[in-house]
Amino acid sequence: MLKLLAIDRFTLLLVLMVVLATILPIHGQAAIIFNLLTTIAIAILFFLHGAKLSREAVVQGIMHWKLHAVVFAFTFLLFPVIGLLAKPVLLPMLGQQLYWGFLFMCFLPSTVQSSIAFTSVAKGNTAAAVCSASFSNIIGMFITPVLVSFFILGQTQHDFDPTSSIIKIVALLLIPFILGQVLRPWVFPQMAKKPSIVKAFDQGSILMVVYGAFSSAVIAGLWHQVDGLTLFYLVMACSVLLTIVMLLAQFLPKLLGFNRPDQVTIFFCSSKKTLASGVPMAQILFIGQPLGLIVLPIMIFHQIQLMVCGVIAAKWSRQENDTPSTMLKSES
Repeated sequence: MLKLLAIDRFTLLLVLMVVLATILPIHGQAAIIFNLLTTIAIAILFFLHGAKLSREAVVQGIMHWKLHAVVFAFTFLLFPVIGLLAKPVLLPMLGQQLYWGFLFMCFLPSTVQSSIAFTSVAKGNTAAAVCSASFSNIIGMFITPVLVSFFILGQTQHDFDPTSSIIKIVALLLIPFILGQVLRPWVFPQMAKKPSIVKAFDQGSILMVVYGAFSSAVIAGLWHQVDGLTLFYLVMACSVLLTIVMLLAQFLPKLLGFNRPDQVTIFFCSSKKTLASGVPMAQILFIGQPLGLIVLPIMIFHQIQLMVCGVIAAKWSRQENDTPSTMLKSES
């Protein structure tokens, strides 16, 4: 049943972290130590991501600058515009903090691992996906704080300066990534012997951040602020957002003349938002805010996107195996 619903072990662990934080929230000195360990785990994760990224794939992928421009437009223009236009509808339904979380999700870069994985399964341009997803995450370290400053925190904190947040994000995410690239000749051979190590840090660091964030939120009264109806509205909002973006990401590349592999790459890289980078960024950007409410939308969107993309990637893979020349067909 879990396989049929495209629900993996990681999703169940995310739910478990929320339940655990609800029952046994961490606080006091233990929370300070736990947050320090979480920060270290995230830095190691991005170091491993840097060491894993092939320079040959980057060089090959950079040649498709038109593809990257389309992905960039979807990620940092279309998503934010939809999120901002939806404010009159979503703000009364979700409340201020949850709407901030929804808008913050729209400002985030694309995923890396899942974008590459789904592109590969659906027989897309994997090299371009590696480059596009990685570039999205790197540029997002600068663009996301600026968008948050201008459209969220700048509305309530008129003296908010994104510079310090950008510096913290660069120190936590970008510098370890670059260091991993520099040390790739020595680190990657060891990683190849233990391919599960990146996955372990990827999932483990996110689980730690989610537990810490929801512990603070529970102590601050999270479940007194979010009822079942509000949660339903949030799920519907995420589903509608994903549907709109996916429809545009499927048909626009055709109109722009991209071939089938590039269409697949644009579809999967343009329609997703990162949980791995999003939660650490939220910790830095929303200091003093109810972090549990801020990260709840991206957690929900993350699972919906994985379920939908898993089904579509499998179907496109079967289509390509049956008729190699078949172009992307309409998905409802």
